[in-house]
Amino acid sequence: MKQLDEIQKRLLREVADLHEVPEGAYNIRSNSESAGRRSTANIEIASKTDVSGLEITIKPGTKRESVHIPVVLTESGLTEAVYNDFHVGEGADVVIVAGCGIDNCGNQDSRHDGIHRFWLGKGSHVRYVEKHYGSGDGAGKRILNPVTEVYMDEDSAMEMEMVQIKGVDDTVRTTKAELAAGASLVVRERLMTHGSQTAVSIYSVSLNGKGAAADVVSRSVARDESYQKFDAKIVGNAECRGHTECDAIIMDKGRILAVPGLEANNVDAALVHEAAIGKIAGDQLVKLMTLGLTAPEAEEQIINGFLK
Repeated sequence: MKQLDEIQKRLLREVADLHEVPEGAYNIRSNSESAGRRSTANIEIASKTDVSGLEITIKPGTKRESVHIPVVLTESGLTEAVYNDFHVGEGADVVIVAGCGIDNCGNQDSRHDGIHRFWLGKGSHVRYVEKHYGSGDGAGKRILNPVTEVYMDEDSAMEMEMVQIKGVDDTVRTTKAELAAGASLVVRERLMTHGSQTAVSIYSVSLNGKGAAADVVSRSVARDESYQKFDAKIVGNAECRGHTECDAIIMDKGRILAVPGLEANNVDAALVHEAAIGKIAGDQLVKLMTLGLTAPEAEEQIINGFLK
């Protein structure tokens, strides 16, 4: 594995919780180059030949294995687009950890666009974790635009944890999913913006088979003069269940737009959308301040608990 500097190691800890070389399959990307790769007997990682990116093949029946594919950028002005395809075999049960960290101390914008496509075989299960993080005191922006496409065969299941808590100036997260009969998708998004940051989350989920189910929930905090948009659409094309929810705290001069979208094309499609946006309740602050916390400390405690 290529030697990484302390900033790159810190970014890996933030986005992938990596303190050392991970067990199992991994590909670590640093400043548009591979910093290390390992396949296993059941998980093969290969480079694409037409564009920058990876072909990741997980054998049918693979159990209790993981794939780590984090990206770190520390060069100001670097722009890249990476295309990663995951082929998950029938009956497999794996954890996939992605994410990108950008440290920009220069005056040029740094940008990473990660396009991830998943094909889940019948009866397979994937837990997918994607974290974004930005740091650095330069005037250049830290820009992340992830695209995720999920194609789920019968009775497959996917749990997605999408996290962006600090330092990303602009992001547009686009997620598309198509579910066959009996397939299940659960998405948990956690997001915080501050300063003049903008964050747009777009979800489009099509429930195409009998018994398909989706639960898409976003929890977010908009501080200072930042802006967020949560645009979630669930399409029920069969007897199915779909739920989407936006729960947000607005602070200072922040702005939040929630756009619900439900489309029922079958009489037995049961679809629900919920949205709640508001400031921190005064009684919550008072209660914590009576325990000895200052007002800013009380706010931080409430926000940390809300985003867990």
